[in-house]
Amino acid sequence: QVQLVESGGGLVQPGGSLRLSCAASGSIFRSAVMGWYRQAPGKQRELAAVIASGGSTNYADSVKGRFTISRDNAKNMLYLQMNSLKPEDTAVYFCNAMLGAITYRGQGTQVTVSS
Repeated sequence: QVQLVESGGGLVQPGGSLRLSCAASGSIFRSAVMGWYRQAPGKQRELAAVIASGGSTNYADSVKGRFTISRDNAKNMLYLQMNSLKPEDTAVYFCNAMLGAITYRGQGTQVTVSS
């Protein structure tokens, strides 16, 4: 059983920063491709950032240069550093672990960017 628990969301003003964390249980973390997805109200879930087991990263164009994804395999932790936040970044952010054809997803953490 794999459990993913996100934390670090909240309310922040435009231009501000937040750091999301995802704690993963289970033995798959080191082998899994980890990602942060987000879903804004009335919109489809979209990929924000992904990091492979070896550390290579990929970002959605909308967050490139502002967000940084990282992982600590020793601690089974995934992070998303979000800088220069915009109102359009408002969404529920989900941590995903992808191993082969199986995807595990956390419950999400709300990020609201508003003045």
